[in-house]
Amino acid sequence: MVPRGSVELTESSYRIAARQFKRSWFMNILMISSTFPYPPTRGGTQVRTFNLLKYLSRNHSVTLMTQRSPDVTDEEIAELSHWVDHLKVFPRRQDGGGGFAAKLRRFGRFALEGTPPNVQGLYLQEAQNWMDTAVAAQTFDVITCEHSVNEIFVRPEWRSHLRTVVDIHSSVYGTCKNQLETHTSENTWRDRLNLPLLRRYERRYCTKFSTLVVTTPDDQQQIQKFCPHASIAVIPNGVDFSHFPVRPVDPGGHRLVFMGAMDNVANIDAARFFSHEVFPNIRQQYPEAVLELVGAHPVPEILALGDRPGISVTGKVPSMVEYLHRATVCVVPMRTGFGIKNKTLEAMAAGTPVVGSDRGLEGLAVDGTNPLRALRANQVDDYCGAIGRLFETPQLRQQLSKEARSLVEREYTWEQAGQRYQRAIEGTE
Repeated sequence: MVPRGSVELTESSYRIAARQFKRSWFMNILMISSTFPYPPTRGGTQVRTFNLLKYLSRNHSVTLMTQRSPDVTDEEIAELSHWVDHLKVFPRRQDGGGGFAAKLRRFGRFALEGTPPNVQGLYLQEAQNWMDTAVAAQTFDVITCEHSVNEIFVRPEWRSHLRTVVDIHSSVYGTCKNQLETHTSENTWRDRLNLPLLRRYERRYCTKFSTLVVTTPDDQQQIQKFCPHASIAVIPNGVDFSHFPVRPVDPGGHRLVFMGAMDNVANIDAARFFSHEVFPNIRQQYPEAVLELVGAHPVPEILALGDRPGISVTGKVPSMVEYLHRATVCVVPMRTGFGIKNKTLEAMAAGTPVVGSDRGLEGLAVDGTNPLRALRANQVDDYCGAIGRLFETPQLRQQLSKEARSLVEREYTWEQAGQRYQRAIEGTE
């Protein structure tokens, strides 16, 4: 049984022996991920972090510093330890919560100190002390932050004597700005106050790092405005094909699926928009059409959608790919949220035809070119037209299935992402 709290685990001796055969550019890498990245099926942050550390551990010594939330099991800690040389786990601080007065205090601190409350909430002094000691002892050659929220642990002066990398995932300023522009903000008043503070914050933290990593050209352009001279590498996500094999047959029918963590703000908005504004029109033309909302932690707003005709809310499921294989079409109706979408890549890998928005298809060359790999939709009529075309045209479904899978196999593998991330860490990307 692995004890709770701060633990350090090493992988089996075969990996230690294998280090003798690693190349001359062998490095000691510290990866920081406040999100516990295992199992990699939990979400976007987890799957990206796990697959990148899995690749880097082939040729380098990887130490992972992470935090344990209450849902992380001893077995998951033990399993993750086999993929890194050292695993340092700290217990996550409990959310302070509180009412309006507490929120006001957090906002005041944000305005004065420049760091958002969600980032401050992940800070652990014990973890900082451990890092300070390790850096002073010159234990590591490189430090990577797996998501921008982890930047809080990296001191600006470290850049002068070791490489520091932040894998941003998506611009917080760009996301907030987009939510205000598309009227998808949960709290417009709050986000209008936050927007200039997030701009200042993102500009400041980006200057601490030797290299910045983003997942799409859109985010690269956004970050480049803040740091014109920064080294920015665009490294998209990948797909684990063992978890997302291509479907053996086209099931036909009129079944739609939308996947994602159902407590994520962008996914909640997408599911509600599609269920309220698009799906009723689909049902008018195809009365037997069904929509499955598949993903863990459905909030009350999502659960309520299950009361609408033709819509089911599954909650967490053992295998996403089973729902993709039996769906006629996968919809990705995102209206906000920057960065490449794992859900889109996974549907394409599974061979399920995709109808997605600009945000849902961000960073992917899927239309406007030959061959066509997905259908784009942003307005209600766009979705109805695209979905109707796919319902009625088996040949189009077959084309999208084949071409999308081919694109993912060619350009969106974790092997390729890992290679590029390694070059970014080495400073050769």
